[in-house]
Amino acid sequence: MLEEFFFEEADKKLVTLALTHPSYTKENGEIESLENYERLEFFGDSVLKLFTSKLLYESYPNYPEGKLSKIRSILVSDFTLSKIAFEIGLDKIIILGHAEEKQGGRIRESNLACSLEAILGAYYLSGKETAVEKFLEHYLMPFASDIDEHFEKYNAKDVLQQYTQGVNKTLPIYETVSVKGPAHKPIFKIQVSWNGEVIATCEGSSKKEAQQECAYEACKKLGII
Repeated sequence: MLEEFFFEEADKKLVTLALTHPSYTKENGEIESLENYERLEFFGDSVLKLFTSKLLYESYPNYPEGKLSKIRSILVSDFTLSKIAFEIGLDKIIILGHAEEKQGGRIRESNLACSLEAILGAYYLSGKETAVEKFLEHYLMPFASDIDEHFEKYNAKDVLQQYTQGVNKTLPIYETVSVKGPAHKPIFKIQVSWNGEVIATCEGSSKKEAQQECAYEACKKLGII
């Protein structure tokens, strides 16, 4: 199934491990088992950063190290990786324990991001380095262009926090107002407050996305960006 996105097939046992959440092995009496994605995710994290760095280095020959690092930090975040995971349908095939399934694990950003990193590790260990690079070039690098063009929006939470701490050493507060839509595709409504006043209210397909939108709107209202 994944080969249509990676354009090649990898070792099936490694791919199965990459799709297996730790909750599944624990519920099946394998508490100390390594038969889940954790080790592959550890390796895949490095694979992701290596190829992302290479692609950024080649795509932006005039950018200094600092700017490349800022773009990469957002590219390899759970926020970005989970979007790619949803795009390729990883949420439908990840293997979860029953409790994690009931608690919304199939749409949890961290689960999907970790599994995707593990899959990158599985493909790399299968000798499919070219497939990994092609996959990231196709699915990840379009985000790089958007991040580069709208960096203030992606960095708005940090900008807002630095501003509020600079003014009175307090932090903005994000609260979930509502969650609507089907379980597999929820819409989160989030508001951000500061000094007891709601500054912005926004929606997103995840809490992080809605918080990011709120922070950006708040920054604009406060005249920070």
